[in-house]
Amino acid sequence: MPLTPFETLVTILAITLGTMITRFTPFILFPESKELPPIISYLAKVLPPAMMGLLVIYCLKNISLIVTPYGIPELSAITFTSIIHLWKRNVLLSIGTGTLIYMFLIQVIFI
Repeated sequence: MPLTPFETLVTILAITLGTMITRFTPFILFPESKELPPIISYLAKVLPPAMMGLLVIYCLKNISLIVTPYGIPELSAITFTSIIHLWKRNVLLSIGTGTLIYMFLIQVIFI
């Protein structure tokens, strides 16, 4: 059953409020004029690489090395992503290029 216009508006407002709260809370709790607590500085340093590691593991969890295409598209994309990142040190460029290479491999080469 579709939502009524009022229900749609309430849903959009709830999503907007939730997004605004999660975006603005760190700036309210930790203004630039105050020094960050040590635990927050530590988490800011270690969480991004940890999350990237989790994402890589999640993306590779269903690869089978004994069934065609033997993980070649995934491993090729990871290799190219790593090389481009080490070369250019640009996260968006390396992830975007890796994604394009992976999509090309699975849609054109390994159909």
